[in-house]
Amino acid sequence: MKILIIEDDEKIINFLKKGLEEESYVIDYSLNGDEGIYLASVNEYDLILLDIMLPIKNGIEVCKTLRQNNINTPIIMLTAKDTIEDKIKGLDIGANDYLAKPFSFSELLARIRVQLRTKNSNQTTLKISDLELDLLSKTAKRAGDIINLTAKEFAFLEYLIKNKDRVLSESVISSALSNMDDMNISNIVNVYIYRLRNKIDKPYEKKLIKTIRGLGFKISDE
Repeated sequence: MKILIIEDDEKIINFLKKGLEEESYVIDYSLNGDEGIYLASVNEYDLILLDIMLPIKNGIEVCKTLRQNNINTPIIMLTAKDTIEDKIKGLDIGANDYLAKPFSFSELLARIRVQLRTKNSNQTTLKISDLELDLLSKTAKRAGDIINLTAKEFAFLEYLIKNKDRVLSESVISSALSNMDDMNISNIVNVYIYRLRNKIDKPYEKKLIKTIRGLGFKISDE
């Protein structure tokens, strides 16, 4: 799961990044509103933590711009302002939740889990090119052909597709899939890439899994 933090206080960023990475989330961050809009536009995130008091563009402007651009990623707004009017304003322009500073990390985690459950409950299939994953039945098809995947291969492929077009290093993949028992084995990422290529790419003309030399891997239909 990937989270974007848009916050100009580096102490808060470091605190959130450390805590969320310990919970196996993959973290990107931005120190200003313009860069935050850019990152949210070119990458796919599961959730955005958005401060209101930001340089260049404030959080209200960022949220409004993202929603106008049809980016529907769940947004939790973080702010020192705690008036009813501020909360209503944030929610009215498209935020999903509102958390006033200072807040406990455990409460933030609970709010994040609520948003992710809501988001994931509405998403039952993932698709890239002619490859489709059914998240309810845990089945995979390519060009209409059923592909037999183990549970771990399915989880690995699901993670790649949720991050489609994004280059993922071996360390990022290992961290994101740390709940899989064998992800701490040396070279295991390459082993899973090899298995998936044999199953979802080798029999088909168009190859979806790409190796980006020196950087990692990505799945893309380009």
